[in-house]
Amino acid sequence: MAVYVVAQLKFKDRPAYDRYQAAFGPVFRKYAGQVLAADEAPRVEEGSWSADKVVLLSFPDESTYRTWADSPEYQEIAKDRRAGAEGVVLLLKGFPA
Repeated sequence: MAVYVVAQLKFKDRPAYDRYQAAFGPVFRKYAGQVLAADEAPRVEEGSWSADKVVLLSFPDESTYRTWADSPEYQEIAKDRRAGAEGVVLLLKGFPA
């Protein structure tokens, strides 16, 4: 079953986050995920939103996601994400086909 990752980020050190962003693609492409959306100016339709960026990723299943998220390559670049932004990362289970 597909899983989706939603990250809502608030920048605190933009140069650190930019380093993460530059390194993200080459690491991410080695795994079976897809970037579905990444937006620094989403339109808020309802409620309030105080983050600076939202990202939506998909993976074929939770095991594939875990392999990527726990990989030494990703953990190394994630240091810059954690230094550059704080936020919430959610893992959502998709509906069965």
